[in-house]
Amino acid sequence: MGLLDMFTKASRGERHRGRFDADAQYLANWVHSHVGVEAYVEPQTTVTPMTVVLIANDGEWTRRAVGGERGARRLGEDLGIPVYDVRKTGYPQRMRDHDARQKILRKRAREA
Repeated sequence: MGLLDMFTKASRGERHRGRFDADAQYLANWVHSHVGVEAYVEPQTTVTPMTVVLIANDGEWTRRAVGGERGARRLGEDLGIPVYDVRKTGYPQRMRDHDARQKILRKRAREA
């Protein structure tokens, strides 16, 4: 690819598609290595694209862009997990509990 090719529409689309493919593969691996995973679609902001947060039964979570709402819905169908709109449902309590536990563990590790 030449220097000017980096700025063409086609090459940008190919780079984005590659990124979304890598993100989708990461999320698929994450789902298969965790129990009770649910997906929560987050709206696009001025800073970030639409993303999906996967949350396991224990509250552990991960976030990635998946190519819009259709990409998130397709991800849920492909992986057999429920997909929720975070604007309607909010985040589950187990996610907040997990973050609180991690904060305590990090604090203990610094003090040790």
